[in-house]
Amino acid sequence: MFWKGHDRTEKGAVYGVNCPGTQGARTVWLPDGQTPAAAPVIDPEAVARRAAASMKLTGPAVASPRAAGKYVVGMPMWMWADPSPTTFGPVSASATAGGVTVTATATVTTVAWAMGDGTTVTCHGPGTPYSADQGKSMSPDCGHRYQRSASDKPDGRYRGTATATWSIAWNAPVLGDAGDFTEARETVWTAWVGEVQVLDTN
Repeated sequence: MFWKGHDRTEKGAVYGVNCPGTQGARTVWLPDGQTPAAAPVIDPEAVARRAAASMKLTGPAVASPRAAGKYVVGMPMWMWADPSPTTFGPVSASATAGGVTVTATATVTTVAWAMGDGTTVTCHGPGTPYSADQGKSMSPDCGHRYQRSASDKPDGRYRGTATATWSIAWNAPVLGDAGDFTEARETVWTAWVGEVQVLDTN
């Protein structure tokens, strides 16, 4: 028997190799006594992280507080961000390694607003946009009251961050495996915060 350069003087056999998740099979020659090489171990989470890296996941698109806005001590500040697939999801992508395809889907679960005054407000969503008819009420889902002005800060501004926690769920059907992990993306913002000046007319 002859097979790809091997003849009947050699002791061995031809084996068919079929890998999960791939179509068809390939053949290999193994001399007697030689064991097939172990198939590479695929880490599906590592493949999922490759899929996540191909997504454009960004920090929140902060709409409020506005850099041009003026905010007052003791008054409610409404924080919100403009949602989009790249700032809140959901967004999906797939990656393949060794015949194993993993699909990952990313969605923002929380946004942690570090207010610059030592406090952090965690919001479960992009927040509610303020409208004039809300008056002096607090935001129903994402708000803060400053207790002191930012007069001792550079330019009279608090410097804060809005950090989105992306929850990334992945699925590898060919392995019957699934899981999740998180990643964070941050946006920096600033807000001028002062005190109301009361004039004494007496």
